[in-house]
Amino acid sequence: MSDVRFTHIGGPTVLIEFGGWRLLTDPTFDAPGRTYAFGWGTSSRKLTGPALPASTLGGVDAVLLTHDHHGDNLDHAGRALLAGATTTITTASGARRLGGATRALKAGQATRLEAPGRPTIEIAATPCRHGPPLSRPITGEVIGFALTWPGQAHGPLWITGDTVYHRALRRAAARIRPGTVLLHLGGVGFPLTGPLRYTMTARQAVRLCEAIAPRTILPIHYEGWQHFRQDRDGIERDLLHAPKQISDLFHWLPTGSAEHVRI
Repeated sequence: MSDVRFTHIGGPTVLIEFGGWRLLTDPTFDAPGRTYAFGWGTSSRKLTGPALPASTLGGVDAVLLTHDHHGDNLDHAGRALLAGATTTITTASGARRLGGATRALKAGQATRLEAPGRPTIEIAATPCRHGPPLSRPITGEVIGFALTWPGQAHGPLWITGDTVYHRALRRAAARIRPGTVLLHLGGVGFPLTGPLRYTMTARQAVRLCEAIAPRTILPIHYEGWQHFRQDRDGIERDLLHAPKQISDLFHWLPTGSAEHVRI
């Protein structure tokens, strides 16, 4: 059984440590107050800064970047951090934009992280749809990550990425059978597009988790930005109406301090 340390830095940014590895998801380290354009007339203001500054992180072996083209997943300070990471893994289009030794993955493809004295990690890209049907030309390419390594007792670690609930996501999750899920929530919406949502709501998350029955659900990316339509209070209100065997799986990571989870 693997003992994994998760440090939630804010938004989608989590430091994951185990077996000598230090992995970082979607680095966002800018101070609050800026407004970021997301294209097609949409934008959002950052309301909360990181719980830890990038300068305190130390070395990072790999950045798992679900997408590079939205400021709430890769901001200016996060982009600067990429140069110091050993490896960055992201979408095919993101790898072209970032250049260098960035590894490109499309949904269904996989790569490995290997180092002497450490467990080999297989990283498979999972499908995301960052909005309603047919929205990909507008919202761009996004992936999630399923991480598998020796010694996992309860199945892979899955980072969903920014996505709504959809059929390809459910099918991929059923194949992976993750034990632990870093679940991007928040029900992102914009005044320009009315009721349309661009990330999962709690109700969608319950449907997904009912289908795959993970052991632990760690919600992230639901706070700190103006475009979130469902914060922790809203998520917890919806969980009151969810089956208890699902709502009991949700565990809220503290920000800025490490939490140990057995995987």
